[in-house]
Amino acid sequence: MIEIKNLRKTFPHKDTKNKKTEKVAVENLSLTIRSGEIFGLLGPNGAGKTTTIRMLTMLTRPSGGEILYDGKRINDAEEAIAIRQMIGVVPQNLNFDQDLTVGENLELHARLYHMGREERESRIRELLEYTELQNVINEGVRQLSGGMKRRLLIARALIHRPKILFLDEPTVALDPQVRRRIWELIRRLANEGATILITTHYIEEAEELCDRVAIMNKGQLIGVDTPQNFIAKLGRYVVEWRKEARREFRLFEGHEEARRFIGTVETAASIRKANLEDVFIELTGRKEGL
Repeated sequence: MIEIKNLRKTFPHKDTKNKKTEKVAVENLSLTIRSGEIFGLLGPNGAGKTTTIRMLTMLTRPSGGEILYDGKRINDAEEAIAIRQMIGVVPQNLNFDQDLTVGENLELHARLYHMGREERESRIRELLEYTELQNVINEGVRQLSGGMKRRLLIARALIHRPKILFLDEPTVALDPQVRRRIWELIRRLANEGATILITTHYIEEAEELCDRVAIMNKGQLIGVDTPQNFIAKLGRYVVEWRKEARREFRLFEGHEEARRFIGTVETAASIRKANLEDVFIELTGRKEGL
């Protein structure tokens, strides 16, 4: 379990008058991520997602607050060592050694965790089968497809058997069919007991995968709930229409209420079921990534 208490991060900044000040990236963030769940962190660009992940993975030091993994504090040097063994990170960028093969990249990562030869070889075989990459063990990374590279990132992050896995944009730039294969792998990991935290620009991905999601905007937490509860709170139906080349929409609790509203719209309108993206735009005023 991950506990985040009053987490804060500021950076040195100069205002328009070139005066030194502070820029707040994350402000008073508190939430709990339960063991064994798939948890999504959503927000527009600049919302504080990346900074939060960097603090959770100990790449950036918080300015205030605390983070605990199963009661262990990351600001305690001895406990931080144990925490690093608990977590695996799948970055958005493909940061492999491009001159090595698939197997050699995994071998290098296993050595960094001081794994013995027999354990390394056994674990690499196991993970290549798990991610369906056993047939490309001797292929150069450059020769892999985009989906294979993403699966290799996951295999590498799992080499030391982490309890908690961070996935930063795990399906970015992949076609829909390959994305769904990655989804299946993520579900399989969760079913086997891993705690997974995902950041994604694909709202439908979060709706499909996540047990709960947290929505952030301008460094602050707007809310935490299941995708279904978010939708139910704001309205299960959407009336959608165009106004001056711009999409407009409004959420309604019931279908009949939405149908009556259509009668007041002066242009063509339609009714559909609401989704998490509608909730996201309603709460943040922005589409993901904008």
